[in-house]
Amino acid sequence: MIPRNFFGRTGHESTRAVFGAAALARVTQEEADRTLEVLLQYGVNHIDVAATYGDAELRIAPWLSAHPGRFFVATKTGSRTYDEAKRDIHRSLERMGVQRVDLIQLHSLADPIEWDKALSPNGALEACIEAREQGLVRFIGVTGHGSQIAATHLRSLERFDFDSVLLPYSYIMMQDHHYAAMFEKVLAVCTRRNVAVLTIKSIARRPWWGREHTRSTWYEPFDEQRDIDAAVHWVLARPGIFLATVGDIQLLPKVLNAASRFTVSPDDETMREQSARLEMLPLFV
Repeated sequence: MIPRNFFGRTGHESTRAVFGAAALARVTQEEADRTLEVLLQYGVNHIDVAATYGDAELRIAPWLSAHPGRFFVATKTGSRTYDEAKRDIHRSLERMGVQRVDLIQLHSLADPIEWDKALSPNGALEACIEAREQGLVRFIGVTGHGSQIAATHLRSLERFDFDSVLLPYSYIMMQDHHYAAMFEKVLAVCTRRNVAVLTIKSIARRPWWGREHTRSTWYEPFDEQRDIDAAVHWVLARPGIFLATVGDIQLLPKVLNAASRFTVSPDDETMREQSARLEMLPLFV
């Protein structure tokens, strides 16, 4: 089984590998239900979905009905205004067939203009706070991608006391010294405030860059178990952070298998060898 840890101040003991439901965006219900069996096999108890992940919210609805209370459910709104975000929240609840979600997140909040709009009066944050007051959500988080997102999250945490943040974290990403420095600052703030940190792109190898897409992920991921093991174990070696699983249901069992066998971090030589052998490149420049 996969180790668990408290997801920040939420009080929920989440598996350190959180199911990234973007993997369900374009699958059938039958495929989704087979994926559920994999999650149950490994004891995964936390789902991270979003209003913009295709049919993913619809696909997990039968899971939540059949297993009430089993999963910590997080979703996201990519809207920036109060009215639009409020609409998204109610639509997500309807699509998932639930009266409340555990966490609502402002999705991919990076662009400076969008950031200011979402966090200002009549912005999306206002809708999230209202939903929390109404008991429709319990906690509020913020997510983002890109090499500048750690610095942006620092600003977001100054503006509002978010309960969670989501951002990239991998061996190759942390070779960018500027990003690594900003990540450490975000992590320090989150540790001090007991804010949950969910990380993404752990098994990203490099951009496709014209190569044939052989996986449903927008980046080229690792395929071999030994490479997935090293990448996943390197992330999980960082105490207190969580790892979102891959956006491909075929690779999901390998990621969960790796997470279930985590003991120690691979050494630097192993990670450098993997990076060179697989010609790894950062996704975000």
